[in-house]
Amino acid sequence: MKRRGVTNSISINCPDGAVSQYRETIAYPDYVTAIETPLLAYLNTHSNIDFIVFTKGVPMRISNVPNKPYEGDCSLDSRVATLGYEKNAASSVVNVSDPNYGSTYVGTAWVNKFFNSETRFSHKAFGGYMVTRLDGYTLADAIAVTTRSLAAENNLKNGVKNEGQILLDACSDFDFLNKAAQPYTLLPANYKPGQSLTIVKESAYGEYNSDMGVAYNYLKSKNIPVLYDTTADFIGHKNNLAGYVSWGSNDGHYSAANYNSLYFSPGAIAETAVSTSARTLLPTTGGQSLIEDLVAQGVTGVKGYTDEPLLQGIASPSILFNRYTRGWTLAESFYAASRLEGWMGIVIGDPICTAYASSSNK
Repeated sequence: MKRRGVTNSISINCPDGAVSQYRETIAYPDYVTAIETPLLAYLNTHSNIDFIVFTKGVPMRISNVPNKPYEGDCSLDSRVATLGYEKNAASSVVNVSDPNYGSTYVGTAWVNKFFNSETRFSHKAFGGYMVTRLDGYTLADAIAVTTRSLAAENNLKNGVKNEGQILLDACSDFDFLNKAAQPYTLLPANYKPGQSLTIVKESAYGEYNSDMGVAYNYLKSKNIPVLYDTTADFIGHKNNLAGYVSWGSNDGHYSAANYNSLYFSPGAIAETAVSTSARTLLPTTGGQSLIEDLVAQGVTGVKGYTDEPLLQGIASPSILFNRYTRGWTLAESFYAASRLEGWMGIVIGDPICTAYASSSNK
């Protein structure tokens, strides 16, 4: 608050999610009482707020939420991002299911109204909020997220150009599909605001590889250093990265040693197509690769998932880096790249971090 000059704050009383993995999840009735109700009361008297930032210790998952998969799991942050959607007739529900994830994988999300927007965000224009959190394995990691953000902005102000590469690590096992259709939209051609939509299966993995290709072509056209790896290798041992996208542990050639050998420059952002990359924000062993490792390795902003989001819920690499390198904020870039909200996503980072000069170029 001191470093950013933030004056709006609200204290909440809830279980400390930094104590144990068990406490990272809060039951829906407790969430409503301890977090949503006081937060809505504050927002109702502060209508100029666009960004909401949670600090380390706030639970990141809600259980027993009506109409969510696995009998009620949902990202707390993503739930808060859509506060007010339910009162707007133009908000569209997405009915999500996929038999490949079992009979209890049935639930609803919201179409993100800000997806692929060419207009900068405001709550007044789009509804909802840009929600991020300052977090990491340790308190020092959480504080470092904003330290890196300020360092990136200081470099931008002083004309210090980041020469680090953006690494886009595709998985050749998944092919490269529908290149011309990326980044795809969930909305049908005749879509009308408020119309309900349906997802009954996960999108093809090859489309995500191809979306990385779209990101590569854009970054090359802007002379931004980028490596688009389409080999079978899982790339590691890179320093000063300005950005990162991969399949993480879903890559059949994944190497934890390589994943943990990636280090980042101030302002760097990342996304991995990993279903439970934010299943915990605390040190753990086993399971899929975690975004908190990337935070510990120096990334400034990263998106992850508390529970299975389907590939439709993962941020589009091409939109993410298009907006960020045009001078949009970290939060705007991640949210513009995300098709679904009220779902499983969590964004770690200082929301107003800006690492590139403002540009109107598409």
